[in-house]
Amino acid sequence: MRFRDALAAPGLAAIAEIKRRSPSLGPIRPDADPARIAAGYERAGAAAVSVLVDERFGGTWDDLRAARAAATLPLLAKGFFSTEDDLHTAKEAGADAVLLLLRDLDDATCASLMRAAGELGLETLVEAHDAGELARAAVLAAPVIGINARDLSTFTIDRSTQLDLVSRSSDLPHAPVVVAESGVRTRAQGAGAELAGADAILVGSTLMRADDPGATLAELVARPLVKVCGLTREEDVAAAAEAGADLAGFILAESPRRAAAPLPVPETMLSVGVFVGEAEEIDTDLVQLYPEEDGHRGQDGVLLRNGDVVASVLDLPWLSMDAHHWERAAQTGGRVVLAGGLGPENVRAGIEAVQPWCVDASRSLELAPGVKDHDRIRAFVDAVRTRQAVPS
Repeated sequence: MRFRDALAAPGLAAIAEIKRRSPSLGPIRPDADPARIAAGYERAGAAAVSVLVDERFGGTWDDLRAARAAATLPLLAKGFFSTEDDLHTAKEAGADAVLLLLRDLDDATCASLMRAAGELGLETLVEAHDAGELARAAVLAAPVIGINARDLSTFTIDRSTQLDLVSRSSDLPHAPVVVAESGVRTRAQGAGAELAGADAILVGSTLMRADDPGATLAELVARPLVKVCGLTREEDVAAAAEAGADLAGFILAESPRRAAAPLPVPETMLSVGVFVGEAEEIDTDLVQLYPEEDGHRGQDGVLLRNGDVVASVLDLPWLSMDAHHWERAAQTGGRVVLAGGLGPENVRAGIEAVQPWCVDASRSLELAPGVKDHDRIRAFVDAVRTRQAVPS
């Protein structure tokens, strides 16, 4: 499968990176075996592998050759390329695509390298890290655009600006594949990039610092996500985070589980404000909004990011049942948040029937309204995460 096509497949794709060191972190994995790691990434579900071939990252062209010998998925050669000779070397070493940094290339040079790459049968990932570079990538009609959260001059990470650029790049007229690069350490951060409009994430240091890079990749891209809703206490947020939940829901409509305000969440979670009828201005990552019907919430809702619908919420009727609930959810296109009546005992069956993007539980995880049972939270998350370990 070609590089761009692999990244454009349904769902959030991952480019998993091989690098021995980082200019900001220093040595990460000096003795890394590119062949073994690339094979592990492929088994873990990577869409492509990025290989650092620059000596500043401890890389060589032999690393790319070793990865090519061990894996069949597309390989991105990553370095500071500026000449056609660089492209020829990348092609000879087994690359399917090369990185072109707009920070280092003027438009004419970048356009020339894109043409030369195409003549060699190579694709390109054109990288931008600010609004000006994104505009340049649009003029170049780059088929794959990377938005780097890391400023390569200062090495600082700015995920907020990155997600804003990702959101804007998704509306470019030539419809590029968009890759969020750097700054993804958790499943929730990957989901945040996905909901902003990224087709793929590129993850390097997080994987290379892990004992098992392939298993860590599998955890980062695992679906469905887990939302624990109806949180009202800091200790319950902490328990949900520790258990591995990805979204923390705070009900801000009339309810026995109403929260006075959203509570702080760690970087392993996205915060969700839940409203009925009309959403208020609130400092959460996402909003879950239901219509109001007869003084209470309607059956189904939507998940919003900055006012845009990013997922459908398929729920049960208010204080009632729906025998066709899972069937309706399974027939709903796009991202589906499956809610209503889920608990540790039945969530696996719901996942098998619906294949949702996220599962959402609240009442079944309580000791009392708004007070969570930490054992039930752990059991719920464990039931969702039950899966075969991926060897690396």
